[in-house]
Amino acid sequence: MLRVVADTLIPDAEAAFGALGPVRVLPAAHLTRDALAGADVLLVRSVTRITPDLVAGTPVRFVGTATAGTDHLDLAGLARAGVATAHAPGSNADSVVDAVVATLLALASDRGETLAGRTLGVVGAGAVGGRLVPRARALGMRVAVCDPPRAAAGHLDHDYLPLDDVLAASDILSLHVPLAEPAPAQAGDGLCPTRDLIGADALARLPDGAWLVNAARGEVVDGAALMAARPRLGALVLDCLPGEPAPDPALVAATDLASPHVAGHAVEAKARGTAMLAAAVRAWAEGQGEAPAAPYVPRPATPQIVTAPAAGDATAILDALARQACDVRAEDARFRAAMDRASPAERAAAFADLRRSYPRRREMASCVVAGDVPAEMRDAVTGGLGMRLG
Repeated sequence: MLRVVADTLIPDAEAAFGALGPVRVLPAAHLTRDALAGADVLLVRSVTRITPDLVAGTPVRFVGTATAGTDHLDLAGLARAGVATAHAPGSNADSVVDAVVATLLALASDRGETLAGRTLGVVGAGAVGGRLVPRARALGMRVAVCDPPRAAAGHLDHDYLPLDDVLAASDILSLHVPLAEPAPAQAGDGLCPTRDLIGADALARLPDGAWLVNAARGEVVDGAALMAARPRLGALVLDCLPGEPAPDPALVAATDLASPHVAGHAVEAKARGTAMLAAAVRAWAEGQGEAPAAPYVPRPATPQIVTAPAAGDATAILDALARQACDVRAEDARFRAAMDRASPAERAAAFADLRRSYPRRREMASCVVAGDVPAEMRDAVTGGLGMRLG
């Protein structure tokens, strides 16, 4: 029997991990060494930094994160300490793409513009970027993709371009790379360094009026350089900000839309992360000689009905549908109000509270459209939004 301590933001934790043994659920701020004194397994999300020092002297032998990213885990240090690790790669990819698509449509609709015919530069063609490419094309956009590690590995599913070429071609630039430190910190892991990947030089290569979207990691963009370049940008969208969880209020104010690192927080994404982590813990436990545990089967989600507006141009109709699933304007308003705090500590507490109280959001793939959709827009609705026609 294993003793499990899990972050309260991991949904259905008791059901997912209870077959292994007793499960104790705690807020991220309470995941201290004292809390781990009686734990064999620690399960977290992205707000908790896990180092060997945190688990040293505790019984913890397995650390898992129900997220796609792992930059909050000291993987090398935990491995040296004999602690096994796991994550949930790709679990939130569709959710992040939904948020990016909803954001682009919101900006275009509010400005009376269209996305069709624009060039979207995608930096990072993995789980998220790779899904964004076909959806952008279904919305009528041209796409230019940069992914040096995948290009070097011989992936032929896209014509990858150098970063400079993508920057120069982009009407809109969307970032989808992991946070990777320069060598030798992560030498040999196959990743290209991405900290401050978009700095002053990269920003200078973007055309005047280009839009920049960061739904990757805050430190992928140099915050000071971004503030200096802001007057040249046509729009700035940040779901991930340097300095999280207490970002610079001036940077928040400089955005057109901003949110507290919640693009991947759709209901289905979180459930997928829980299921992937449950499978990983179960496999590890059996390898440790523990009795086999019953597999975790998430509860099936019912479709969400969204209603097609009776009138409007193509951008307005698509925006209205996307907004019913992912209301980026409402999230932006909540975030701005929360970040209007004097001290970093107050902003950090508000940031954490926003993530903890994030409204229930469904992935667009779980949405069914009621009402008439013009024939010429159906491919954009099904391919671009990923929704089903009723």
